[in-house]
Amino acid sequence: MMGPMLRTYTPADHDALVELFARAGVDAPGGELWRHLPSERMIYLDPYIEHCPDTLFLAEVEGDLVGYLTGCPDSALIPGEDERFTKAVMEHKLMLRPRSLPFFLRSLSDVVRTKMRGGEVAAGEAVNHRWPAHLHINLAPEARGTGVAQEMMERWQDWLTHSGSPGCHLQTLVENTRATRFFAKCGFVPHGSTPLVPGVRYRARPVHQQTMVWTPPKAG
Repeated sequence: MMGPMLRTYTPADHDALVELFARAGVDAPGGELWRHLPSERMIYLDPYIEHCPDTLFLAEVEGDLVGYLTGCPDSALIPGEDERFTKAVMEHKLMLRPRSLPFFLRSLSDVVRTKMRGGEVAAGEAVNHRWPAHLHINLAPEARGTGVAQEMMERWQDWLTHSGSPGCHLQTLVENTRATRFFAKCGFVPHGSTPLVPGVRYRARPVHQQTMVWTPPKAG
């Protein structure tokens, strides 16, 4: 694979980015949610296109998009994840969709079982003022392990450093060891507890949320 060209999003990229969103999570832990891409996009892509297009970084190889990083400089710029989730469920009537319903029933079962055992369940994004920025990063399967993700992350971290951001957080899965190793290589460190993520399965087993944080180096 040739080296990627990195650039920011433009409206002309919309259709190609939506197509990449649909296939970027294939075979990854947490890649399959409730099997309804338009509603998943409402939560994890559309708000960044609308509110943070200047920090939505794209990686392109030979004219094709192979990766994207949705950088949000301050999580207050977009509606909270719980609000976005509720809107998506209502607007797309997900509870009435046969392909989606098993996920939500499994989620309810996970919450009840975990609470009864005194465990902790993940609930949206908890924003800490020390790390107000956040990101999501995804690659096409053929771009994994090629250095594309590293280049996009460096671009985002440089942007945060030069803009004076106090820090950035992200959420991944404990079970996604490839991702946690990558983020650690980029300077992110684990933060907080690792609650169960309701409904999500990887290789038929429950998964757990891992928050990681990064603080830009101090000037001088």
